Amino acid sequence: MANRDNPSTTSTRRITVLGSTGSVGVSTLDLVDFATSRRDADLSIVALTANSNVARLAAQAKKFRAQFVAVADPDKFGELKSALAGEDIEIGAGPAAIEEAAARDADWVMAAIVGAAGLKPTLRAAERGAAIALANKECLVCAGTIVKRVVDEAGGVLLPVDSEHNAIFQVFDTALPHRVSRLILTASGGPFRTWSSEEMSVATPAQAVAHPNWSMGAKISVDSATMMNKGLELIEADHLFPIPHERIEILVHPQSVIHSMVEYVDGSVLAQLGTPDMRTPIASTLAWPDRIESPSEKLDFASLSALSFEAPDPVRFPALRLVREVIDKSGAYPAILNAANEEAVAAFLDNRIPFGAIAEIVETALIQADKQNVPTALNQLEDALIADSLGRQLAQEAILSRTAA
Repeated sequence: MANRDNPSTTSTRRITVLGSTGSVGVSTLDLVDFATSRRDADLSIVALTANSNVARLAAQAKKFRAQFVAVADPDKFGELKSALAGEDIEIGAGPAAIEEAAARDADWVMAAIVGAAGLKPTLRAAERGAAIALANKECLVCAGTIVKRVVDEAGGVLLPVDSEHNAIFQVFDTALPHRVSRLILTASGGPFRTWSSEEMSVATPAQAVAHPNWSMGAKISVDSATMMNKGLELIEADHLFPIPHERIEILVHPQSVIHSMVEYVDGSVLAQLGTPDMRTPIASTLAWPDRIESPSEKLDFASLSALSFEAPDPVRFPALRLVREVIDKSGAYPAILNAANEEAVAAFLDNRIPFGAIAEIVETALIQADKQNVPTALNQLEDALIADSLGRQLAQEAILSRTAA
């Protein structure tokens, strides 16, 4: 859980961006550039990492004068070395190099590596007591108890970047959590909010990644289309805030103006509003506990269309039911669900399974996990990695079984 009383600040805030070439990473550096140009903050880049986009990573490294850059794909080392020839920048490649980047001495680390691949680097940064701007929800989904323990032991802080959790963080009274009656996570509903089950079952990858409000990567966009993204955020909120998941609700809000709400026992509902631009929540965490200006477009209330809300359809979006079930089971189940979902989404994007099969694959993996000796608690990173591996194995078996039929 975030600790508002323990900011990690220095006169110059040293920054590392894990996943700098993705949508969140690009938004982060755009904000750094904006704040620096306006002299609104004294920021320096310690390390940047990417999965495989060497061209963008090298351009970022040069522009922001990064001390160290790393690419996850070891085969890209030569390309990265050539791209940065003559620059006074250390380089690395492979998973170990990504962890090295996370271990560098930065005050504030943007954890934006997509999926379970971000778990180890995030933990390395947390071990140093850095302020972790968490955009990788899978870290808490797969190993929430472990991540929180490491952060607490190191005296660090978790700052949620997901717009929904950041919205709650900004209005949640941590001194009086027992006065909170419920949390409300808002969801856009994704591109298929009004589609029938039959239409969704044959949706194409291009249709699934065409999010109506947000600019995101392919995997997260598909998760939004299935509403698994909102389910993962429910697990994340269960870890971040001292509210049981039964009192965390999901409400579809197509306009994506209200990013989430906190209801108190007296009936007051506090909400954080803003345009659908990730630079707003990133700015909130980058300057925390202060605030800085952001280039995000400001809300013009007079021109806003009506704000509408609706309950999510549990039939068309079964991911929400599956998430509630794994929270109740706890232990390794959330990690298994996340891993199975990653495999199913990858298979869909590769045109190996239809859109309608994504949730089916995840549910099949969870049913098969019931027949395994699944740990009831995750005590160390290895436990989470074993659960992740099991989820992938079970999902791959379910995918093969379906495609072979």
